[in-house]
Amino acid sequence: METALGLSGYQATMMILVFFVLGFGIAALFAALFLPARWKLPYSLEFVFVGLLFVMVWYGDKRSTEIFTAYQEPLAAAEGGVLEQGIPEEGGDFDREIRVLAFQWGFAFLTDEDAISRNAAVVKPGEKVLFRIFANDVIHGFNIPAAGITAEFEPGRERALWIRAPEKPGKYLIQCLNYCGVGHAQMKAWLVVEGAEA
Repeated sequence: METALGLSGYQATMMILVFFVLGFGIAALFAALFLPARWKLPYSLEFVFVGLLFVMVWYGDKRSTEIFTAYQEPLAAAEGGVLEQGIPEEGGDFDREIRVLAFQWGFAFLTDEDAISRNAAVVKPGEKVLFRIFANDVIHGFNIPAAGITAEFEPGRERALWIRAPEKPGKYLIQCLNYCGVGHAQMKAWLVVEGAEA
């Protein structure tokens, strides 16, 4: 599974390309400055360099747009909400309960079977899922854009929210919406819906 922290997939490819092009550009600059005056970078190589930069920007924008569109794709008949009237007793009217520990800068998901996941909450299509959220350091946010659910929670205090899992299997973004430090942009995870459609 692709990691939510961007350590694989197109993000890593783009970072490798950026560092390669940056290194090549700096090397060419130093070569032009310090090699004998007769050495000159061919114009064709300059066009290739600029063209590569344009291709990288185009590709990065295309992939970002695709991912943003997928993240924001609304669930059909999205159902869920934040429980303001206290935390329900164990079990309750839910198919699955997942405890969530939020920390700088990630989420840890613990299931009823005490299985733990660093980057994904795994559910079945159509399940009614209760998230019990707890922070141990600073104020965080818990947002599933496709489900239209957002909750803010402070350290030392449990918060509960629930959703009806989508019927369509796939990966749906979970993210922190409260700025919580320098790693905030990478504080993401996946709601993974496994199995055949209900």
